[in-house]
Amino acid sequence: MIKNKRPLILVTNDDGITAPGIRTLIKVMNEIGDVVVVAPDSPQSGKGHAITLDAILECNPINIDEGAQIEYSCSGTPADCVKIAVNEILNRKPDLCVSGVNHGSNSSINVVYSGTMSAAIEAGIEGIPAVGFSLLDYSWKADFSVLEKFIKKITLQVLEKGLPDGVVLNVNFPKTKVLKGIKICRQARANWVEEFDKRSNPQGKEYYWLTGKFVNLDKGEDTDEYALENDYISIVPVKFDLTAHHFIQNLNSWF
Repeated sequence: MIKNKRPLILVTNDDGITAPGIRTLIKVMNEIGDVVVVAPDSPQSGKGHAITLDAILECNPINIDEGAQIEYSCSGTPADCVKIAVNEILNRKPDLCVSGVNHGSNSSINVVYSGTMSAAIEAGIEGIPAVGFSLLDYSWKADFSVLEKFIKKITLQVLEKGLPDGVVLNVNFPKTKVLKGIKICRQARANWVEEFDKRSNPQGKEYYWLTGKFVNLDKGEDTDEYALENDYISIVPVKFDLTAHHFIQNLNSWF
């Protein structure tokens, strides 16, 4: 635990700074530390770890609701928000970065596409302990109140015990009124089976909407998908070193 001072907590997300999920997260973080919010000014879901290279970035102070937090609305991606917060806004490295609460699951392969988790990973790259929080409910009217005590518990544990270098936490909540508890999990082997809905506009020009369904190929009972299906909170420790270390020796034999 941070001694003799309140921890400095950076809050961000990918649904946009006005989303109910991030407003809940800000509320909980205000109970724990000094909060600075730097979040996108519009939804950035599915942007992954994109950063802005071909346009200017704007980052402006904003006041949305009551609370002790300091807030900035950023025109960039979630990863941009973390970068600009660390390099331009904060006067010291935050003790923690939390991202979310995302409207929708970021379990399994979704971690690859997730702006929520990319913000947490960007913080981890900067050497900041980080957690991404997501709720398996896409509704703007989702009930986040049942999550609050668990968000606080997880956050306090991370502040007290820290995280290994190169590791961030991916926390997903099932959509239920009665959470059975927390399970530490591995990422399930699953993927999206995509389809493209092909249409034509009034001028006859073709365009596409991406659709598809999520397919869980993993029957293990130690996965995030299993935990969520059984009304448990899943926590997966995520590494951002993508090296397939187990294949290095084999690959050396090729050359």
